[in-house]
Order: sequence, then structure tokens, then C-alpha cells
Amino acid sequence: MFDTMTLTKIAAGVFGAWLVLLLGKWAGEEIYHADAHGEASYVIEVADAGGDDGGEEIDFAAVMAEADADSGSKVFRKCAACHKVDGTNAVGPHLDGVVGRDIAAVDGFGYSGALTSLEGDWTPEELSAFLESPKGYAPGTTMGFAGLRKVEDRADVIAYLQSVSN
Repeated sequence: MFDTMTLTKIAAGVFGAWLVLLLGKWAGEEIYHADAHGEASYVIEVADAGGDDGGEEIDFAAVMAEADADSGSKVFRKCAACHKVDGTNAVGPHLDGVVGRDIAAVDGFGYSGALTSLEGDWTPEELSAFLESPKGYAPGTTMGFAGLRKVEDRADVIAYLQSVSN
């Protein structure tokens, strides 16, 4: 079957390949290691894009007046994985009657400290701000939803929630 010379050749091939791999790793770290060559980053200066300075203020009341509850029911599908509108809690609290309700006021639901520390009611404006960026509105909230960027989508969802509230 195998003689001593064949086993020696196989072992030499395996150990040689391993040695080449280790030497290649060492050479790669020496060449591409950032700390070995001092600071290797570059700052690229760009002109200010203007950002929010020239932004147009959106009248949420006007958008809310044109909101469509049927479109909101379609957008609400994103929320339905965690929230229900039938009065029972799921992963998130039920949203039945949420418009006008106190923030973090559903009995029996364990809200995060970020929401229990907030005061006031869920007005359409407050809901819109929360739905735009939950983590931006209430830093530390356990709600993992990224948010709804379009103001029309937020208004439609709020109109839907108002239409299904008991």
C-alpha cells in the first residue's frame, strides 16, 4: 500500500502548504496592517449639501386631511407582525384606540422605560413623529421597527387606526 517514502512526501506536502499559508498570512499583515504604516486614513472635504436649512415644512394637518384609511390598512401590514387592532396584545401592545390614548397606557403590557418616561397622549402628530423613527423619538425603545419615511404613509396608517378604533 504506502511505503515510507510516500508517507514522507504526503507529510512534506501538507506541512509545506501550511508553511506557505502562514508565511502568506504574515506577509499580508505586514503589508496591509494600518498601524504598521502610521495613519493611513484620508479626509475628503465636501461642500455642504444644505441639508435641512432650505427644507420645506410639511403641514401635517393638511396631509392628515387627505389620508386614506384603505391605503393605511395596506401599510399597516408592516405593523401587523407585532401589533393587533382587536384589543389583544401581541409582541407589541394593541393599537385599538391608540389615537388619543395616553402614551404607554395599555394595561398588562410591559413597555420599555423609554416609553414609560414619556408624558402626554398619542395625538396624530405624536404618532407621526414616532412612526417616522421610533428609536429617534424614544431612544432606548425596544421596538425594532425602522420607521415609515413617507409622511403620507404615516398619515394613512393613523387614519386606518382611527377608523378601526372602538
